[in-house]
Amino acid sequence: MNNSNNNPLSEPIPHLENLEKQLEGQLFYDHTMRLLYATDASAYKEMPLAVAIPKTKEDIQKIITFARENKSSVIPRAAGTSLAGQVVGNGIIVDISQEFTQIISVDESNKTAWVEPGVIRDELNLHLKPYQLFFGPETSTSNRCMIGGMVGNNACGARSVVYGSTREHLLEIKGFLADGNEVTFKALTNTEFENKCNGIDTVSPLEQSIYVQIKEVVSSETNRLLFDKNFPKKSIPRRNTGYALDLLADSMPFVVTDEKFNFCKLIAGSEGTLFFATAIKLNLVPALKPFAALVCIHFESLNDSLKANLEALKFNPDSVELIDHYILECTKENLEQSKNRFFVEGDPQAILVVEFLRDTPEEIDTIAKEMELLMRSKNLGYHFPIVYGEETNKVWNLRKAGLGLLSNIPGDAKAVAVIEDTAVDVNDLPAFIEDFNAILKQRNLSCVHYAHAATGELHLRPIINLKTKEGAVLFRTIATDIAHLVKEYKGSLSGEHGDGRLRGEFIPLMLGEEIYQLFIQLKNTWDPWNVFNPGKIVNTPPMDTNLRYTPGQDTPMPETYFDFSEHNGILRAAEMCNGSGDCRKTEKSGGTMCPSYMATRNEKHTTRARANMLRETITTSTKENKFDAEGLLEVLDLCLSCKGCKSECPSNVDMAKLKAETLQQNYDANGVKFRSSLIGNTPKINAVFATVPWVYNLSTKGFLGNLIKKSTGFAVERQLPQMHKITFAKWIKTHVQKGTFIHGQVYLYNDEFLNYYDVEIGQTAVQLLNRLGYEVIVPEIGISGRTYLSKGMLKEAREIAEKNILAFEKHMPKDAILIGIEPSAILSFRDEYPDLCRGILKEKAKTFAGRTLLIEEFLARELDEGRISSASFTNKEERVRMHGHCFQKALSSLVPLKKILMLPKNYTVLNIPSGCCGMAGSFGYEKEHYDISMKIGELVLFPSIRSEKEATLISASGTSCRHQIKDGTNRNAQHPVSILYNALK
Repeated sequence: MNNSNNNPLSEPIPHLENLEKQLEGQLFYDHTMRLLYATDASAYKEMPLAVAIPKTKEDIQKIITFARENKSSVIPRAAGTSLAGQVVGNGIIVDISQEFTQIISVDESNKTAWVEPGVIRDELNLHLKPYQLFFGPETSTSNRCMIGGMVGNNACGARSVVYGSTREHLLEIKGFLADGNEVTFKALTNTEFENKCNGIDTVSPLEQSIYVQIKEVVSSETNRLLFDKNFPKKSIPRRNTGYALDLLADSMPFVVTDEKFNFCKLIAGSEGTLFFATAIKLNLVPALKPFAALVCIHFESLNDSLKANLEALKFNPDSVELIDHYILECTKENLEQSKNRFFVEGDPQAILVVEFLRDTPEEIDTIAKEMELLMRSKNLGYHFPIVYGEETNKVWNLRKAGLGLLSNIPGDAKAVAVIEDTAVDVNDLPAFIEDFNAILKQRNLSCVHYAHAATGELHLRPIINLKTKEGAVLFRTIATDIAHLVKEYKGSLSGEHGDGRLRGEFIPLMLGEEIYQLFIQLKNTWDPWNVFNPGKIVNTPPMDTNLRYTPGQDTPMPETYFDFSEHNGILRAAEMCNGSGDCRKTEKSGGTMCPSYMATRNEKHTTRARANMLRETITTSTKENKFDAEGLLEVLDLCLSCKGCKSECPSNVDMAKLKAETLQQNYDANGVKFRSSLIGNTPKINAVFATVPWVYNLSTKGFLGNLIKKSTGFAVERQLPQMHKITFAKWIKTHVQKGTFIHGQVYLYNDEFLNYYDVEIGQTAVQLLNRLGYEVIVPEIGISGRTYLSKGMLKEAREIAEKNILAFEKHMPKDAILIGIEPSAILSFRDEYPDLCRGILKEKAKTFAGRTLLIEEFLARELDEGRISSASFTNKEERVRMHGHCFQKALSSLVPLKKILMLPKNYTVLNIPSGCCGMAGSFGYEKEHYDISMKIGELVLFPSIRSEKEATLISASGTSCRHQIKDGTNRNAQHPVSILYNALK
């Protein structure tokens, strides 16, 4: 791989290039890749020495040996969603998320599974569904977090009141010790334990020494008394402070119990500081009860909700989760989460989501009524909606989005993960939170409260500006204050997120110096070379060092073409990304974000990586044009501008907008490349060829076509779109039907794709609308500018936007709606136009944005108003598979599309659960992007279509989508208006 870079290692460790040659996998030590792995989801940042993507166990072994011999370190990393800086460090980051992703085996009878550490939690449960089994612990990051990371942090999740933490389900684990020897840890009988201590059945002296050391430490009566006195209360199920010596002390051979000794208890929560896992054996539990319901209790105060939590627990719920008013406010403005607020009434200060899983709905209804009666008798709660079945997913999605949504708070002050992981006995929770908020009030701080009320842990995030010196001081001060408070309650400073760099400093305070010294002794015994993830749990640097932001740093605000004033500048728009990694979900989780990551599983191709690179470049560049950076364009290259992140990223990071701005700024420094100019100016080129379309079409085929494609950088495998023999503008002049139409006039937008390529679809749309009772008028509004926007040519796009806004005002009657056939074109009015304009034109753009509709949205609205009905359509049975355009999904919804395709009452319409088709305008036509484009199509879209019979109708609203489907499956997808027109009686 290319490790040459204009900012290489300043002091490279010798022989990195030799290690690279030894690995079957990959090793990166260029500046860009190191930078992308310098942060996780925490407040910390540190440049690693290198980034390794191991392919085999032997690769991991070689990396450990290299680190040991060169006095470096190994930092195991899965999805990188850790909140306490666990995977930040100056050693070699070893990313197991790409290759170590196999579910090795499932033992249905014994309810166990062997998995590699890179298996995603939700995908494991999808695999286990046919067995009627699942893995219980469930984090809010479950659609991208990996089992290895869950073990490292001893992850819990919403249903921990029933299923506990990962530790309770970790049966056996294989991997490498610091000496490079492969070892297995599992439950041991007393005899087996003694054999280990005596060097029998051990792989190396190091393995023997760790058994000898633990026996010496845990056998000591003095130490056991220290454990009882200083570790968190045993009634607190979430206990991740330090190493779990107290749990090992409660097992054989140290007490009379059936609990066998198992080092897995220690490894869970050890944050990769002791051992490198390569295979993990998990306990599985029976599938969830068939009926689920959530009682979403609304409260006038946070304190009432915490009191009610104790009452709810009397009914044996499967989980109780809290959402406070800060989170609820954030969901109002989030495109995706605003749809999930259907159960919210008024503006509650808190909502307690009480989950019940039972065998029958009647059983749940009975419990819910009894609980409501009890709550009301104690004047707790004012609204008790019950959410059933699939609708519960919307509530959970809203709750899980909390972490990312917190980044939406405008400005530099953010809800900071500093004291968010405290856990106390659930009976102490109301008093603890009261004391907690009193401390914050003394510091003039406000706080977000959400998450795991059932088990005594709320995620509590104060609003702090870490860019200021005062904020940095407050970061430490509040952490210290709350550590003392947690100690008073004999709680755990870390309930599930771990100690890492954030809380390791406070372990001596929480557990006492004697226990802390035992932790250091433990670490030194397991890892005498300090190879594994140093500086976490023990010997941590001060918690306010190596922060992502430097106290007192400037926030550059370069002039931009798009309006980023809502975020107070483009840099802050990029800083909205807090690293939660929602962009790392795969195609199995559904959604659109992020198609290139779904295809490559490479961190470099996540929205997070792009935001990190943009943030770092703007912050540190000394150039006058801060966007003139080769590494920045490299990281942005595989962004398809699908806009999935605009709705699916809980922080609303709009990478399509950020990429387009970056491209234009780069053009200002270096000029527009020929191919980009060619693509952007396609409408002008088409206008020239409109009178002789056959000449254009001939030039795209055969030997001449391939020659032109090669010379301009297009993939020869692609068939370029063909121009129609007549433009839509010319056709409509002679085919406008006049007369009286029962539903009046509609205004149809003639975009640049419709006018030259999709003329037949436009003709069909006019005929469909006429038949349904609408007179069609095509106003004189120019091209949308989509081709310019797609290549970041914002100067041209702004000029087009300003002209079109004036044309809209001139040619569209007041309150009239403009409907469009091509999503990428009509939705430009709704999405980019307001951001491209300034002043009065911006206000007009916002107004007109609200007066544009996809033709699907328009027809669905007319259906709801009763102006059209199924009576106009055939009774014939048909099967339709529906692929939604990315912009449709991000900026609108697929609900209107499905609704209109079901107008023929015997049409069965099934959504294809695909994300982006992979074409993304010109992206899939470009030579270097062709393979990744097709790989994206192969994730879900192509296989779904190939599985359908030839008679099945394939619906795709986007012109690019239809071309991609044709190239990938040789099937002809139809625009929905064509399907509906053919279904008319």
